Amino acid sequence: MQLVVARIGRAHGIKGEVTVEVRTDEPELRLGPGAVLATDPPAAGPLTIATGRVHSGRLLLRFEGVRDRTAAEALRNALLIAEVDPQELPEDPDEYYDHQLMDLDVVLTDGTPIGRVTEISHLPSQDLFIVERPDGSEVMIPFVEQIVTEIDLEEQRAVVDPPPGLLDERDALVASAREAAAREAAAGEGAPADRAEGDGDADGAAR
Repeated sequence: MQLVVARIGRAHGIKGEVTVEVRTDEPELRLGPGAVLATDPPAAGPLTIATGRVHSGRLLLRFEGVRDRTAAEALRNALLIAEVDPQELPEDPDEYYDHQLMDLDVVLTDGTPIGRVTEISHLPSQDLFIVERPDGSEVMIPFVEQIVTEIDLEEQRAVVDPPPGLLDERDALVASAREAAAREAAAGEGAPADRAEGDGDADGAAR
């Protein structure tokens, strides 16, 4: 099975190094010297990693046969693809390969269906589930434990507990109205608002 592990960025320096956007939780394993990787587009590869180093927080790679800036720049935006055993799992039980998460059914904690994971977007700050709803629209859900509370590979589902407004702007409006009503009631009675009516709706926000 093929797994996208990185995307090549711009050339760095004049000796053939390139920056890469890492798309694997195991860069030491997938992007180490000697690794042979397929590419997308296929014509750019296969590429064999000659050296790797971290510079200013970014991984720099140099490939065998790529000796100057011009050759390095020609590889820009190519995807690096590793061949992985489909039965192989990450060492950390809380980590998952993209192929394990694709097509999972996404449901709320009460079982309400949201949609299906169609893509994993890897951003510098966090990963996102791209979820297709039954009506064909898409919603982006941050893959953080505060929101994605459970991944059940046997049942092929992801359970989410989203903060107000993440799935639907109307959720945010309803939550805001409820909080305003609770504050008004508290002001009228001289007592703090009940958590179930007000504050509790805002506590689920992600970090």
